[in-house]
Amino acid sequence: MARDEELKERWDLVVEKLSNQFADGDRLDLDAIIYLIGVQELGQLAQSFKKDQKLDLMHIAICKLLTPYGYYELDFVDNEGWPHYKTLEALPHLKAGEQSVLMKEAIVNYFLETEFID
Repeated sequence: MARDEELKERWDLVVEKLSNQFADGDRLDLDAIIYLIGVQELGQLAQSFKKDQKLDLMHIAICKLLTPYGYYELDFVDNEGWPHYKTLEALPHLKAGEQSVLMKEAIVNYFLETEFID
């Protein structure tokens, strides 16, 4: 199976499983999945977040997802349990479609590592 086809199949599986678990089957988009990863990484699941905190959660997720690619590294966790990352390498300038593919690949790899999918 071609790499692109495998990524698409795994991406669809991630979306289906998360949508069924968190959105009553309504299809979650990329941003919603990034947000869920941020909440998971923070580990404070039973809490509601303000708008600025939701953006911070998405930032946490993006940093976590791109750490294996060498762009970020966990720096420290603050007193409230929020992880902080430092930039190791600037992100390349990518077109919107290329950004989407990179994030989908990183998300699929994240869920493979956590054994949410196989």
